[in-house]
Amino acid sequence: MPADPAVPAAPRPALRRAIVAIALIAAAVLGGGIATRLWEGRTLRERAEADAVPVVVVHAPGTAEAADSLELPGRIEAYARAPIYARVSGYLKRWYADIGASVKAGQLLAEIETPDLDQQLLQAQAELANARANAALAATTARRWQALLATDSVSQQEVDEKAGDLAARQSQVNALQANVERYQALKRFARIEAPFDGVVTGRSTDVGALINVGSAQGSELFEVSDTSTLRVYVNVPQNYATVVGRGTKASISVPERPGQRYAATVQSLSHAISTQSGSMLVQLTADNADARLLPGGFARVRFDLAPMSGTLTIPSSALIFGKAGLRVATVAADGKVVMKPVTLARDDGATVELAAGLEPGDKVIESPQDGIANGDPVRIAAPAEPATASAHSGKPERARH
Repeated sequence: MPADPAVPAAPRPALRRAIVAIALIAAAVLGGGIATRLWEGRTLRERAEADAVPVVVVHAPGTAEAADSLELPGRIEAYARAPIYARVSGYLKRWYADIGASVKAGQLLAEIETPDLDQQLLQAQAELANARANAALAATTARRWQALLATDSVSQQEVDEKAGDLAARQSQVNALQANVERYQALKRFARIEAPFDGVVTGRSTDVGALINVGSAQGSELFEVSDTSTLRVYVNVPQNYATVVGRGTKASISVPERPGQRYAATVQSLSHAISTQSGSMLVQLTADNADARLLPGGFARVRFDLAPMSGTLTIPSSALIFGKAGLRVATVAADGKVVMKPVTLARDDGATVELAAGLEPGDKVIESPQDGIANGDPVRIAAPAEPATASAHSGKPERARH
């Protein structure tokens, strides 16, 4: 019986296998695409999370093994300085030494005319002469009355009165004699003399000028300074108060002589910390026999000190100033930030020395970002590789055109 052409024939096995293979390939392609998208998404998330963790540069604290150098501003003063004021009033008669003149102790600097004082001295001398005459008369009277007492011509009361009058007259003589000597002593101040060997560093009077007694600021006639040795005053920070002591050597420099340094030695210390500056006043002495240093000037004082024990150095950019005080950010072994409070010993500008707060093995973050806090995760940047140069091969690099 022949087959009906309207009824479809059964699928062949080869066609079935082809269909299954195509389906498997399509499923594999779809699965691979999904897997790829999932892997790329995970990679992007991991990369985003990694990018969110800041990368930091860390440094280990250094140690101050070399000799420490402390340089501070100071001021130079004469070893002895005497502003000379007038002790008597009058007019300047003559002056003998101008500024810059070297003088010896007792040398005459100027003379003052004292007409008022001269008259007062003459009056006091006249009063003394009168009192001496009265005392002499009282002495003669007392002796006579004492002789009359032996003959009972006068009473004992009258003799005692004459003796008392003599004592009063003699006391008046003594008082007037002291007054004359006072005027004579003032008269000697009409001669202005140098109090010690030195240099006249100031003269603020001239011939004919009215001279008034007083020691107000600006009323000095001369100023004499001993500049053979100078005093240098400097305020040493409290951290170095125990390091700088009597006999410590130092060197000073001044702006007017660049490149030159002069030896100085610590002579005395105030042994007290100023509540205003937090520093201790130190006095040094410097030889100035050649007069190369000028009193009253500014100086830079450098102390060569032994390194302070326990101090560590870090970049100044690593310091964090905030309400919690001075701190430094470090990286712990788990890659998280640990904030450590520190004590500053000295600021050298690019670097600072710390007295406490860090250990030699700490990893200090250089230039920490704003808002960094305890527990923040960070990644440590890999150390930079040294740059290669053609000089390593011994041949110069050719210029490219």
